[in-house]
Amino acid sequence: MAHWAVIDLDSKVLRVTVGDNNDPAGDEGYQWLVDNLGGTWIQTSYNNNIRGTYAGIGYSYNAAEDIFITPKPYPSWVRSGSFWDAPILMPTDGAMYSWNEDELSWEELVLPTE
Repeated sequence: MAHWAVIDLDSKVLRVTVGDNNDPAGDEGYQWLVDNLGGTWIQTSYNNNIRGTYAGIGYSYNAAEDIFITPKPYPSWVRSGSFWDAPILMPTDGAMYSWNEDELSWEELVLPTE
């Protein structure tokens, strides 16, 4: 099976599809997509073996690095390869946290008790 992502002119992923690809060179599925659906198709890997991460709708493709990039979750976060890191490491004390963009900090989640 081969997985493919179509990108728009801004390199945003619009759709991801899977197809049978019996051609050892890997071109059979790609050519069918181009001939029948048009657009710019880039192969992606469900196992993250190529291009950083498996593409998803709303991801972007960076041609210079040949990777798919997840959507940026918050304005303050910094990209690291295909993913984004908070400007402050999340505590690792076993509690659950959520990011507070206004305060630029992690806030512990307080779960309701019964």
